[in-house]
Amino acid sequence: METVQNTEARLILKLEISEPLANAIRRSVGEVPTLAIDEVEIYKNDSALYDEFLAHRLGLVPLVTDKSMSSKTKIDLKLTKTGPCTVYSGDLKGNAEVVHKDIPLTILGEEQKVELVGTAVLGLGVNHAKYNPGLCFYRHVLEIKSSSEIDKLVQKSKGLIKPEKSGSKWICDLPEAVVDDIIKIDKEAVKETNELLFVVESYGNMPAKDIFNKAILALKDNLDEFEKALK
Repeated sequence: METVQNTEARLILKLEISEPLANAIRRSVGEVPTLAIDEVEIYKNDSALYDEFLAHRLGLVPLVTDKSMSSKTKIDLKLTKTGPCTVYSGDLKGNAEVVHKDIPLTILGEEQKVELVGTAVLGLGVNHAKYNPGLCFYRHVLEIKSSSEIDKLVQKSKGLIKPEKSGSKWICDLPEAVVDDIIKIDKEAVKETNELLFVVESYGNMPAKDIFNKAILALKDNLDEFEKALK
């Protein structure tokens, strides 16, 4: 396994695993506990948005998920704002940190007011999309047959890894449009290798590496439970 990139926002791994296993890890991202607003008590809402619509937007605001949090965690976030102004996610005040403070929630006109309290709890993405901590996807590393015309396309392209020449072939990751152009030149030029590029992109709730590690733990717990059920 090779780590191509490891930042708070993105983790890219180059590894040789089967697609079923990669897909199982990808699906397990939805079982990583993540903090999000689950209930909203609205005392006043003079904006053009219905209460339900405003509550929905609040639920989708990414919140930092701390390692110390548990299923018992409940955090109240208060919002009080008077127009004219745009109400942003950063206007939420409480003991949970908003990841992106410039997400617009609604607009208030002259003397219009919004006053509410949102309660954030831990939840799972398999139950509601607002609890998903990020995106996860994978694709095969490609083996491209070398030729003067194809080499120009490969060298100019920008993929997740830098193209490497191996004999008469390129080992690389290419955008679909470039792959299509290469196939037009030579239908047999593109092959998939046994290696995958596995990518985790965080919404900011937690580092991408933590999402990956917790997804694997969730998968392991599910497999242990399945094994017990078979006995």
